[in-house]
Amino acid sequence: MNLKRIQDPKKRLRVYADTSVFGGCFDQEFSHNSERFFEEVRNGRHILIISDLLLLEIDDAPAQVKAILTDLPHGCTELVATTDEVALLRSAYIEAGVLPPSAMRDAGHIAFATISEVDILVSWNFKHIVHFEKIRGFNAVNLLRGYRPIEIRTPTEVTAP
Repeated sequence: MNLKRIQDPKKRLRVYADTSVFGGCFDQEFSHNSERFFEEVRNGRHILIISDLLLLEIDDAPAQVKAILTDLPHGCTELVATTDEVALLRSAYIEAGVLPPSAMRDAGHIAFATISEVDILVSWNFKHIVHFEKIRGFNAVNLLRGYRPIEIRTPTEVTAP
């Protein structure tokens, strides 16, 4: 039996983008695909899920990086706040050895995306996030704690061809 997943073209993906995607707009290697991703957000293809952790990191970023977020039209973002549940899951990734304690913020992004049940998390962080072994670790912790697996990709894999 051949089953096809039919996606409603009007259904917007809920996508969590970490800070690396914002900064990627100003990095020669990542700028094209980061800019394409945010263009799709502006055009309504995705709903951008942002956390108070992301806002904290963006607040420390250069003005041009901040402008990417502040220039997004009303209605294309959804804000999620830190909860005890996020903090516990973030700590679980560290305790399980998926990430070192020095990567607590990266673990936080994964926890926010998991708790918020996003369709996908996008990142350019190949050391701690977009990494086969790390993704397996995040998903093992998620399953042990009753959460669904998290899809993690680069913006290149999420944007339309």
